Amino acid sequence: MGLRPNLLTRRAAGVASTTLALLLSTAAVGVAPAAAAFSAPGGTCAEPADAHADARVKAGGAAKHEPNELTAAQIKEREADLAAALRERASRRTGAVAPLATVTIPVVVHVIQENSTRAGGNIPDSMIQNQIAVLNQAYSGATGGAVTAFAFQLSKINRVVNPSWYPILEGSSAERSMKSSLREGGKNTLNLYLGDVTPGLLGWATFPQQRLSSTDGVVVLNESLPGGTEPNYNQGDTGTHEVGHWLNLYHTFQGGCSASGDGVADTPAEASPAYECPTGRNTCSAAGLDPITNFMDYTYDSCMYQFTPGQASRMLTAWNAYRAA
Repeated sequence: MGLRPNLLTRRAAGVASTTLALLLSTAAVGVAPAAAAFSAPGGTCAEPADAHADARVKAGGAAKHEPNELTAAQIKEREADLAAALRERASRRTGAVAPLATVTIPVVVHVIQENSTRAGGNIPDSMIQNQIAVLNQAYSGATGGAVTAFAFQLSKINRVVNPSWYPILEGSSAERSMKSSLREGGKNTLNLYLGDVTPGLLGWATFPQQRLSSTDGVVVLNESLPGGTEPNYNQGDTGTHEVGHWLNLYHTFQGGCSASGDGVADTPAEASPAYECPTGRNTCSAAGLDPITNFMDYTYDSCMYQFTPGQASRMLTAWNAYRAA
């Protein structure tokens, strides 16, 4: 596909050192997004009804299993909740508590296995370490996108052999049991669950909430990690995509060609998901080609390489509202 600049070289060289200058020059720390764009009601609201983010779907996988795409009503509810969370946090803030500008996220990785074989989910530690490196490159801007506030630090690998949890099936009682049994840490800890998953899907995530849920975290197909066997989706960007949801990003095609779209002003409107790598695709009359190289679309890993400054700002705003200590 060739659209990701020098990606293989950068990944082979390790995580690049970056600065937050771009982020801090384009995004105000702790400032809420324009919730009015979603016609969100004011005042405090209950937890969003749907805390589950959309899954990432393989090319051709949508027919097998359509993910939980958020409705316009659910988007309004989520945006109102974000505004309420920011107001509530501001009311508790003292001179000693300020919005965070840089964040290192501890990552607990749960490797769910059917048995001790590779086919049964027993992937090597090296794939997990490479996945953390991919997250750090993507979120640091080293692959060619905007610098974000986030870095990731592997704190634990937890291997669990439990055939009743394998494969991991989205929305199942087994998934809920797995997460409630294994999840570690507070709101600021990323719990990453790896295994074979629902056919047609690559992974899914939860959006942040004001109250920590035992289901909070990210599920990713094990063979989508760097060096995995999943064709076209084995450079680690399913993880990048799903962590974006965990940090409160919507898909770039959320809302289609409507004015509100994904709530980020600098991601061009997109009518529907892009698959493979359709260079020059333009599905909306608004300015800009479809953002097929954005991590929050559905294109091949080789095609996607960037977040935008607006997405970086939105993630940091949500972190300060929901996940900061």
